[in-house]
Amino acid sequence: MTGLPKPPTPGEEIWTDGMGSGPGGIANLAVAAARYGLATSLATVFGDDFYGTYCRKILADQEGVDLSLSRTAPGWNTPVTFSLAQGHDRSLVTHGQEPPYSQDDLMQGMPPARSAIVHIGSEPQEWIAKAAAAGTRIFADVGWDPTQQWSTDLLGQLSLCHAFMPNDGEAMAYTRTDTPGAALRRLAELVPVAVVTCGRDGALAIDQTTGEFAQVRALDVEALDATGAGDVFGASFVSATLGGWPLADRLRFAGLAAGLSVRHHGGALAAPGWYGIDQWWRTTGSNDPELSRAYGFLSDRIPADPGAPVQRAPVTPHSHRSPHSPSDSIS
Repeated sequence: MTGLPKPPTPGEEIWTDGMGSGPGGIANLAVAAARYGLATSLATVFGDDFYGTYCRKILADQEGVDLSLSRTAPGWNTPVTFSLAQGHDRSLVTHGQEPPYSQDDLMQGMPPARSAIVHIGSEPQEWIAKAAAAGTRIFADVGWDPTQQWSTDLLGQLSLCHAFMPNDGEAMAYTRTDTPGAALRRLAELVPVAVVTCGRDGALAIDQTTGEFAQVRALDVEALDATGAGDVFGASFVSATLGGWPLADRLRFAGLAAGLSVRHHGGALAAPGWYGIDQWWRTTGSNDPELSRAYGFLSDRIPADPGAPVQRAPVTPHSHRSPHSPSDSIS
């Protein structure tokens, strides 16, 4: 939900005029990657309920994400998140339980892959070591710690990762530092590529494999909904890394994609893909001298065919009824 005038207080009802529904969570990363034309597989758990069926339909049929590693859990409720967007940030309320299958269960049949994006938590996952040993570059992110203990034990998992991409709050909390720059330097000691995102202040990164340091500003846009912007950034950074781009271009590209995503209702369906990047470059970027200098690398990297227009989040997810099924009735 967007356009909230203020946070609701106990007992209060607030009306808002903006809303979008769609797959979220780890689906944000999968859709953002698939919209760049990358062969993308998603290993997750769906419930056998309306939300699970809806997410499967959108991911597989609409976005072309391979779900062969995913499972449906009978009787388990697909988690649902309510994102309340205000200004350049959002608050999240989620209903859900731990899935009945672990990530290691889901990844037993992982196919060869150039890269994998993983959300690391307090418990190490065995599949990451196997994938890294097979040559897969692991890109890791992390989420909010509800205990607010920010255990540094989590950082031990970075030894298996190619890149780590936390936001500034997470980075400073886990490294016990006071600035994004100090956190970045600490993380660069633990992982080949360290990235710290700073929202409206852009992002900074160190790539130990090339000796590059880069710091870029964020795109100046009017934000409608920041939900999923960090995931769009991460998937875009991975896509640019697979293309062998310089570090500064990778950061600018990822920041641009995230900036374009916040102009639409959030979650997976806000990801711009090549179509959205191309439209922005044609209508805005190439016509502004400052933007043209900063993002001129796009002219050589946008595909000749950027694809069809992407589909955005509808207000209400609709069931996919067979054309021959009877219509619903209410009495």
